[in-house]
Amino acid sequence: MARTLFCLLNIVAKLCFFIHHAIARNTGFTIDLIRRDSPNSPFYDPKNTLIPERSRRHPHLGPNGDHFIIKAPSLNVKIPQSHIFPNNGQYVMKLGLGSPPVDIYALADTGSDLFWTQCLPCDSCYQQKNPKYDPRASATYKDIQCQSQQCHLLDTVFCSARPAIPNLCNYTYGYASASLTQGFLATEKITLTSNTGQPVSIPNIVFGCGHNNTGGFNENEMGLIGLGKGPISFISQMGSAFGARRFSQCLVPFHTDPSISSKMSFGVGSEVKGPGVVSTPMVHLQDPTYYFATLYGISVGDKYLPFNSSGTVSKGNMFLDSGTPPTIVPTDFYNRLESEVRSQVKLTPIDDPQLRPQLCYGNDIQAQGPILTAHFDQNADLKLTQKSIFIEAKPGIFCFAMVPTNSSGGIYGNFVQTDYLIGFDIDKSVISFKQTVSFDEQSIESTCGCYARPLRQSPSAHEDPTESSQTKTSTPARTFPTSGTATMVDLTNNMIDHLRR
Repeated sequence: MARTLFCLLNIVAKLCFFIHHAIARNTGFTIDLIRRDSPNSPFYDPKNTLIPERSRRHPHLGPNGDHFIIKAPSLNVKIPQSHIFPNNGQYVMKLGLGSPPVDIYALADTGSDLFWTQCLPCDSCYQQKNPKYDPRASATYKDIQCQSQQCHLLDTVFCSARPAIPNLCNYTYGYASASLTQGFLATEKITLTSNTGQPVSIPNIVFGCGHNNTGGFNENEMGLIGLGKGPISFISQMGSAFGARRFSQCLVPFHTDPSISSKMSFGVGSEVKGPGVVSTPMVHLQDPTYYFATLYGISVGDKYLPFNSSGTVSKGNMFLDSGTPPTIVPTDFYNRLESEVRSQVKLTPIDDPQLRPQLCYGNDIQAQGPILTAHFDQNADLKLTQKSIFIEAKPGIFCFAMVPTNSSGGIYGNFVQTDYLIGFDIDKSVISFKQTVSFDEQSIESTCGCYARPLRQSPSAHEDPTESSQTKTSTPARTFPTSGTATMVDLTNNMIDHLRR
């Protein structure tokens, strides 16, 4: 009898174990994001706490830009959470790759799909501080064969022609900055660590084992984690495991205490909901990666300026990119915005030779600058604070965080995204926003929940470690400046039009 009872209890315990993990998977999870200038970041440099030169000249504009991330206000505090670190305006996600897990610090990128890291042997790799990943040391690494469906999740693959490694799935993946990664597609186990120490393991994630990686990557970057909406992206692959292809992000504003963390949540439980939420359709164009939306115009104070002087816009004329700090708009729109900002700001602009041709002011702009409102489709009106549209580029000098492009479309960058919780629901094709700041620092805590909680200092924190047709929509007659460098303009001119085809 005792033995029978023991067996029954054992069965019940196992059932509870599996039920517990099933529930955990169905509720999704949350990870921390730490800004580059945070003392909690492993890449912290106390000598560089303002906008880095790299962000201002923007060499990785587009698929490999500077990235941000956040969390839904409705998240359950019991959801697992994991650390992420931003580097040079980009947010770096820490994850364990393989068995046993090896720490990987990769850029979190909503403007691309592929997750990849540098792998040994490395035929041609950029210099990296941390050791490169060795697939031979992992018990769960598995090459993907050419004929498998997984090989065709990416459209830039080919079969290996080397006799020693026949029939393996080779990939080539490039970025707008001319950076490039090449290697083999494989599957591997990924482990994210929660704030409470609880591991979240995801088996058989398809990733790129890069053996030839060149371009504008720096030594703190061990690769990228693609968070776009294509079939091979981290979001799409995790969707079935955590109940839904959705995620939300809550970025700490650039001006706040760097010890405060941002958040990104995945799957069920990451919905942005509650009072004050506005939503706009996610427009599906030919390229499946990008999060396109329709911006009708921007108001500077009470003055409304349409996206196009003609009063019509193309559906999906902007895409939201966490990897691009400034907001980028067509030159005509930009010039009208800048002119209106200048007319409403009763301050003298600062002409700094190093910041030309950006529109810049002194400290007073933070209090006296106009409120901008971005008007997206379906009445999704987003008010932007002065602190998200004028960013401190040098001590005491604040510059307009928008730049022009010769393209007909643009990019809604991460500086202005920091004012909001933003939810990307791929399954429902909707992007939702909830304001996190009401021009009042205290509102961040109440809206974003645990995102405004300072992180515990890590002992090693300072070590180096489809709507394809262009539908025209009439807009009411309701400002944007001419800042940015020639390098940034050159990089954007043809890229945005190409992505929107």
